[in-house]
Amino acid sequence: MVSKAEFEGRTVVVTGAGGGLGSAIVALLAQRGARVVGCDQSQEALASPHLASRHVFNLLDRASIEAGIAAVLDKDGVPDILINNAGWTRAETISALDADRIEHEIDLNLTGVMTFADPIAKAMATRGSGSVVFISSVNAIAHFGNPAYAAAKAGINAYAKSIAVELGRRGVRANVVCPGSIRTAAWDHRLAKDPEILGKLKRLYPLGRIVDASEVAEAVAFLASDRASGVTGVVMPVDAGLTAGCLPFIDDILGA
Repeated sequence: MVSKAEFEGRTVVVTGAGGGLGSAIVALLAQRGARVVGCDQSQEALASPHLASRHVFNLLDRASIEAGIAAVLDKDGVPDILINNAGWTRAETISALDADRIEHEIDLNLTGVMTFADPIAKAMATRGSGSVVFISSVNAIAHFGNPAYAAAKAGINAYAKSIAVELGRRGVRANVVCPGSIRTAAWDHRLAKDPEILGKLKRLYPLGRIVDASEVAEAVAFLASDRASGVTGVVMPVDAGLTAGCLPFIDDILGA
């Protein structure tokens, strides 16, 4: 059984703390003793009672990010753990792309994330310890749509490995969690178009369902914790088996 005091005395920074997955991560880490610092783009998103400290900045605005970094380090110090969770996409197929949408999604999901994470990871290395976990996506492993977002998340996977390799000797670990579909508000626009879409998803997943935010949060907590002290540079799908293979091929072609 995991100790309820696993993160006692640890400060954890979570970006996108007010979202569906972010809220689950915040709640789980707080329940296990962490002092959780929440970051999001509005104060309204940071209403969780589990947060010990709150910071507002915009990942699309470099000056805002730099001010956010300074505020976090000044008020809360160099965190023991950084969870880079914030992200967003709406350009779902290549036909939806144009120069503005490409720039927007790459800036938000890759450039902004790296701009925030880089000085904090370096500060961890100066101290001699730290754990960084990035929330990427199965879209970074195989193509399930959202091409600009997928490209950005593939970049995050590569960046995490660079931290793992270059800062490992200085006590910093970096790992990635790649969720499959999670039932959060991010699916609301698709449900509005097709109320049956979640049922259609089930046949794609070997477990016969999509994952819950709490299941993804558990993987994040493991990688962030001392239980994963020998784990770094890992890209871990939490996707109910989606990236393991193509279940519809088995069902429809082989007739198993």
